[in-house]
Amino acid sequence: MKQSGYRTTFHIYLIFFLSLLGTLIAVCCLFAMLITATNPNGKNVRSDQPKIFTQDFSKYIVFVNDTPKIKQTGLELLQETHVGLQILDAAGNEIYAFQKPNTAQDYYSNTDLLQLYQTGHFDNASPEDMTAFIGVITGNEKDYAYVLYFPMNIQKVTMYLNGERFAGGKKVIIFIIGILLVIVLFLGLGYGLLVTKAISRLSASIRDISGRCYLPAKEKGAFRDLIKSLNELDGEVRASDRLREKTENLRREWISNITHDLKTPLSPIKGYAEILCDDTEKTIPQCKRYAEIMLKNAAYMENLIDDLKLTWQLENDMLPINRQEQNIVRFLRELSIDILNRPKYEERTIAFQCSENITDETAIFSFDKKLFTRTFQNLIINAFVHGGKDTEVTVQISVSDCWLNINLSDNGIGMSAEETDQLFDRYYRGTNTESKSEGTGLGLAIAKSIIELHGGTISVTSSPGAGTAFLIRFPVCQN
Repeated sequence: MKQSGYRTTFHIYLIFFLSLLGTLIAVCCLFAMLITATNPNGKNVRSDQPKIFTQDFSKYIVFVNDTPKIKQTGLELLQETHVGLQILDAAGNEIYAFQKPNTAQDYYSNTDLLQLYQTGHFDNASPEDMTAFIGVITGNEKDYAYVLYFPMNIQKVTMYLNGERFAGGKKVIIFIIGILLVIVLFLGLGYGLLVTKAISRLSASIRDISGRCYLPAKEKGAFRDLIKSLNELDGEVRASDRLREKTENLRREWISNITHDLKTPLSPIKGYAEILCDDTEKTIPQCKRYAEIMLKNAAYMENLIDDLKLTWQLENDMLPINRQEQNIVRFLRELSIDILNRPKYEERTIAFQCSENITDETAIFSFDKKLFTRTFQNLIINAFVHGGKDTEVTVQISVSDCWLNINLSDNGIGMSAEETDQLFDRYYRGTNTESKSEGTGLGLAIAKSIIELHGGTISVTSSPGAGTAFLIRFPVCQN
């Protein structure tokens, strides 16, 4: 979003910068036209060149017998430049002339000389392509004025400008400014239409995304990063929709299964209770056997309810945790022994291995013993329940690179890639409820949540016929 804002701002400033640059170039060109003039030889010279020429021409005037004369080099220079010359005495009478224009007077009063000095023209009837410049020279303690007539129209202002071009200068400036304003107007209008059109497309795209009918657009133009974000948003929305649909399907399936699981233990409890009520002639061994069945199913229902409660607490971050620093190696070893001491698993095997870098089989870690018992007991028993009779479990503990690694592996029947992908889903049950009623479909999801609650991670690798391995990792280094 920021890139599009920066790019739009850049484009706007670029328009004004180009407009300003064009104005500056136009002003520079106009200024160059005003301070230059074309001499009779066709060359462009500075507009103040006649003034400089007049000031320097005094070196070509010499006095012979108290009479001013022009050096031969001066005459050649006047011929080359087509400049006329008049030399006037103190009274304003002409005493020498060379190539003077026909409109030049033989006598000039002080007023005429002042006007000629200020304006460069004789009078209103003077030709526009002729400009006069006056210089003063002193010889034999007498002052003389010399007038040079240049075949160029030079306006005497603060600067010496090209008169022909200066006359229309204001119109040129106004014309150029008008053209620039029109260009800026049309450029701004065009860019505004493009931005409006692009924003309309973006708005339509947002509506399409909300309506789930958006088609990914090509990422190009000034708003390409916004288009990219919209494409990514559409992908995330579709992925979220798929995940929600999948979650809802799993939730419906889980509710169906959990309903079945709740009814399953109730049926024998109700049936045997009715038998005990209806038939009073049952022997004590029969009553004892019926009671054991009822207690077993009641315990299963109790475990199921506990799993539901624990799941709800984990989902809402309401599970109390009592972490204490304990020896995780000793804890897992004792937990394995407790499982093998149960009559149901007394013939099973749990191999326990500890890496060499764990001294005296001691690895201190802060954890909640009750929750860890639930987690690792579930993982180990789950391997026995879903594996064959010869399934063996191996527990490996190691510490490396500030991580406590616990690897639980078995040599059971393994799982497919599809099963491992959904193994930790809260509403997924890998085993059909009808074939095995022990599971609630929440055990591994609860185990994963407890491990993550302790700052750890759990991952699984498995393949059919090659067993299953769980890798649990906890950070043990202090930052």
